[in-house]
Amino acid sequence: MVGNSNRVDTFETIKIQQEIPMFQSPFEIHKVRLPPQRTTLQKLRCRLSEIFFPDDPFHGFKNQTCIMKFLLALQYLFPIFQWGPEYNLKLLRSDIVSGLTIASLAIPQGISYAKLANLPPIIGLYSSFVPALIYSILGSSKHLAVGPVSIASLVMGSMLSESVSYNQDPILYLKLAFTSTFFAGLFQASLGVLRLGFVIDFLSKATLVGFMAGAAIIVSLQQLKGLLGILHFTNKMQIVPVLTSVFKQRDEWSWQTILLGFSFLAFLLTTRHISMKKPKLFWVSAAAPLTSVILSTILVFSMRHKIHKIAIIGELPKGINPPSSNMLFFNGSYLALAIKTGLVSGILSLTEGIAVGRTFASLKNYQVDGNKEMMAIGLMNIAGPCCSCYVTTGSFSRSAVNYNAGAQTAVSNIVMASAVLVTLLFLMPLFYYTPNLILAAIIITAVIGLIDFRVAYKLWKVDKLDFLACLCSFFGVLFISVPIGLGIAVAISVFKILLHVSRPNTLVLGNIPGTPIFHNLNQYKDALRIPSFIILAVESPIYFANATYLQERILRWVREEEEYVKANNGSILKCVILDMTAVTGIDTNGIDTLCELRRRLEQKSLQLVLANPVGSVMEKLHESNILESFGMKGLYLSVGEAVADISSPWKAQP
Repeated sequence: MVGNSNRVDTFETIKIQQEIPMFQSPFEIHKVRLPPQRTTLQKLRCRLSEIFFPDDPFHGFKNQTCIMKFLLALQYLFPIFQWGPEYNLKLLRSDIVSGLTIASLAIPQGISYAKLANLPPIIGLYSSFVPALIYSILGSSKHLAVGPVSIASLVMGSMLSESVSYNQDPILYLKLAFTSTFFAGLFQASLGVLRLGFVIDFLSKATLVGFMAGAAIIVSLQQLKGLLGILHFTNKMQIVPVLTSVFKQRDEWSWQTILLGFSFLAFLLTTRHISMKKPKLFWVSAAAPLTSVILSTILVFSMRHKIHKIAIIGELPKGINPPSSNMLFFNGSYLALAIKTGLVSGILSLTEGIAVGRTFASLKNYQVDGNKEMMAIGLMNIAGPCCSCYVTTGSFSRSAVNYNAGAQTAVSNIVMASAVLVTLLFLMPLFYYTPNLILAAIIITAVIGLIDFRVAYKLWKVDKLDFLACLCSFFGVLFISVPIGLGIAVAISVFKILLHVSRPNTLVLGNIPGTPIFHNLNQYKDALRIPSFIILAVESPIYFANATYLQERILRWVREEEEYVKANNGSILKCVILDMTAVTGIDTNGIDTLCELRRRLEQKSLQLVLANPVGSVMEKLHESNILESFGMKGLYLSVGEAVADISSPWKAQP
């Protein structure tokens, strides 16, 4: 019997050596080495540098004189000093054209989005003036056009309106809006200064797609008030109360408003479709909102004695932004509401602004510094409330027009702000007869682009969990509320991270014939199992959150392998190799798990072997003295070397 067993072992070893060329004798076994020794302070410094300074922003300061370091710091903090010295008339011509083009879109959108936030229309124009000037000095994007945006306006309006009504207490509502904007800016700038931009990454693309689509539908339904001419409308932001209010107030519907409103809506949607089909005609959709405002104003003015049921904007004050720092408050019963609204609108506006900036930067092959953008947008929103502005950020629609119009630098924002300034100083009386219905049509046209069916379908095809997250945030916004919908989106994103962290992938590896490569047996059907071995790979760090799961899963793999061997009359299982190539870290729980796993496997007469631990893992294994219990044949540089070295003593003894 012993002789038969030796012959089987000999046959197995020969089979292994025939299948894997690198196992042919003689072979060299490489020692797994420890990384260079470092002090605790050096390790901490390196780790903090990787967390907060992955882009190494100070590399340009090395080996520079004090004056040069000062100039570089000035350029870093104020990007205008970086491109300003090279500015010329050719660039100015392009920026003037693009700046005037986006001004034609920014003026009607500013008025409309202020109404969406339940603020006076003039606040929207104020918010398109000062923030644009600040961003042109501090921003690092060449194409980002800043101003009020639909989603942040909706969130601010819905959150503040739950506690305070503008119609009942306009002064308090304005104070809350300005204070919320201040806290939004403070939060945004703090993220940039402390380099904590990764916080906004907790809003995954899938959840944002669902959130934006849900918010776009709610915003569009809210505009039925203006398109139908309803005077008494609900302040709630859920789909059921909004639709209920629409049909309950049928007696207030105005056929003149409906006819005029839906006509201009059809015109705006048509121009949007033309520009989407033919990008060179971008100016068609860019000029359409201002054209609609002018035409509708002329039409209502000429028929003002015949049409009385069409609501108009009314008088707007002339002049530049009045100071409003005295309206900021930092105590009282509404402070918590202002902080909460500021944080939520700040996160959303920051996410949108950075995403838009990076999108257009990638098209022109330049880089947008996320931390600079956070500071620029944050400082905009800190200074804005002191001069009658509410929360602003980079707008996708205006930035797309800016890009297509040929903007070369942030000077296009200065040109836009100049056009808004002229409007504030001289043109405000012209908006008196502008109907509210045109503002509703402009808002619907702007937000309808946030409903992205193609991305949702792609999520369904690629990742069902992402699609589920998209649906949850979508229905959360529609049926519960916008803030809670955002909370659901964040919660789902965090849950997905925790799921991946606590339940990492584990794979059974096999050898690709004719190569020293080991890969997933399920992925590569031609990969071969190695007799007497089970080779497992863990694709995550091993620490407290997943240590117990990994131990249970590895033992299950071993049990299933034993059952497979028994069912197929294979060779008895002798060794478990754990490929640690993808294990990027380990903590004390993970180390204890490896010890417990080795003990449990020894009870089954199985050997546990570790292959290719990375430097940080190897360092912790060494400091914990666990390697001594694994012995000489318990640690290898590669899976191939482990299989070759462990299988060599299995040859028959003479």
